[in-house]
Formats: sequence, C-alpha cells, structure tokens
Amino acid sequence: MSYCVNCGVELDKDAARCPLCQTPVVNPVCPVDTTIPPNFPVERREVEPVNRRELALLLTAMLGCAGGCCVLLNVLFWWREMPWSAIVAGACAMLWVWTVVPLLLRRVPSLVLVGLDLLAVAGFLYLIALAVDGLDWLVRLALPIWFGCGVVLLFLWYILPRRSILSRCMLILGGCVVLMLWLELCIDLFLGSYQPMWSIVVAAVGLTLVLPLLVIRYRPDLRREVRRRFHF
Repeated sequence: MSYCVNCGVELDKDAARCPLCQTPVVNPVCPVDTTIPPNFPVERREVEPVNRRELALLLTAMLGCAGGCCVLLNVLFWWREMPWSAIVAGACAMLWVWTVVPLLLRRVPSLVLVGLDLLAVAGFLYLIALAVDGLDWLVRLALPIWFGCGVVLLFLWYILPRRSILSRCMLILGGCVVLMLWLELCIDLFLGSYQPMWSIVVAAVGLTLVLPLLVIRYRPDLRREVRRRFHF
C-alpha cells in the first residue's frame, strides 16, 4: 500500500497520481498496477438529456390506456348505468394537461401553464357535476372555491420569484389565511348562512406567524441575525 508523500492520503494500487494533490506516485516497493480497472473515471461524461417528446408520448400512452380501460370496463362489464369511467377519464385528461403540456410547450410562460392547469381542474369539476347530476353544487360551491384558489395561486406564482425568502414566507402564509377565509365563506353560503368559526382561528394563527416575520423583514439587525443563524 502506498501513501502520498505530500498530503499523506492512502493510495490505491492503480493510482499513478494522488487524487487530492496530484503528486506523482513513486514507490519502487509497490509499483503502480496498470492491469486492474481504475477506481476513478478517466473520462468526463455527461448524463444524456431526457427526450421530452418521448417522455410526453410515454405519459400520453399511460394515461390514455388507463382511461380507455376504465371506459371499456364500465361499458362492457361493471355498473353500466353509472358513468364512473367518465370521472376516471377526466382525471387522466387533467393529469395529461399537468404533465404532458409543460413538456411540449417549453417556450410558453409558466404563468400560462398554471392557467391551463386551473382550466383543467375546472373542466374536471364540470365533468364530475355532469356525472353525478350536481350542477347546483358546481355553480354554488365548487366554482367559487376554484376561483378563489386560482386567484391566490396566480398571484403567488407571479409575485414570489421577485421577493426575498422572508417575504415569500409572509406571502404564502397570507395566501393560506385568505384561502381558509374564502373556503369557509363559500361553504357557509352554500349551506345557507355565513357564521365564521374555524377560519377565524386559522387567520389568527397565520397573523401570529406573519407579524414576527414582518418585524424581522423591516429590522436590518434582526434580519442579519436570522440569516446568520439559519444560513440563508
């Protein structure tokens, strides 16, 4: 066994140079063994990039097969009077928009892709409403919740990349508070009367977490201390 005369690291039998300091290995008692495979790669190689078209085709085939098989099972064998396969096929179509469309539309802005994802969710909700005869539920409950979630999501998606870490945390907490208030409002109005309860508790907790972040955000000394403590 050889050791580097410069840094003292233990060397492999096939090492002609030290892997740390690149000092040549000269040991007449234990010469370099050139017959065994090297322990370290001698050529620089890169991982081949993923072919987006092939991946999109694979995902399309998988989702299409899942939806098509469920439709055939529904039509030919199980629960023919219940269109449950339409819901499965709609879920597959929604997942296709979420996964395959970003692979195919690489130059489209991400905000547009998020909008397409939200439209896919709306279409899936409409399909469920048609399958279970719940258009009243769709109009009065599902679509208002979808609208509120979409507005908050698009706002955060647009504004977060331009903010610092503390600002992002505050905006995300604020968005969660707004979503919880909107969710209980939609549910209570659908049931008949608005009586806020649990969303107020969530809002109080969220504001309790936001206020310290707000103080840190506008106090440079505290901000520097937090960055030093948490290494960001």
